[in-house]
Amino acid sequence: MRLVWCLLRPEDELHNLRGTLLPPTAHAASAKQLTLAAAGDDVSIAQYHGGVIAPDVRLGRNVVIPHPELVNLYGCTIGDSCKIASFVEIQRGVVLGNNVKVEAFAFIPTGVRIEDGVFIGPHVCFTNDRYPRAASEAGELLAADDWEVVPTLVKRGASIGANATIMCGVTIGENSLVGAGSTVTRDVAPNMLAVGSPARPVGPRPQA
Repeated sequence: MRLVWCLLRPEDELHNLRGTLLPPTAHAASAKQLTLAAAGDDVSIAQYHGGVIAPDVRLGRNVVIPHPELVNLYGCTIGDSCKIASFVEIQRGVVLGNNVKVEAFAFIPTGVRIEDGVFIGPHVCFTNDRYPRAASEAGELLAADDWEVVPTLVKRGASIGANATIMCGVTIGENSLVGAGSTVTRDVAPNMLAVGSPARPVGPRPQA
């Protein structure tokens, strides 16, 4: 059985990941965090007018989403025991390993893969296009097939500080640390601390 945590209000309707309305369940009068158990592979989640957890999202066991009405997840895979904070967008094809923590306002687009135990700080922004543009030379809006997704990999145990920008095509090494506000334009070696804009290695990752 898979679980997902969320906040509920008495007027909320519950749907499974295929969009089917579920029978009424016990609601907390004071919007406390609840555990919703699902039958089989259907994870019960609250569908709100504000946020989106699309039917094609694959959620692992014990995923924690305190405010499902304030996230935008579609076509992605979220591993076991991950925690997804408010105002996070995770796009199609993204894979999060187990025990990943994503803080508020993070943006994780198509092409990003995040391994186990990674910390993504608030307002972290990944990119997936080296030369972004909205329209062609002829002035026509570009479609999905008109540009190339450049993949990015964040290795096991890495941490990315608040407000960091991760340019596409890089690998952030195992157990490395990217300092807050940094702009990563090249690979970060394992176990290293990288800071600045552009980010540069300044020594081994400090031990907590």
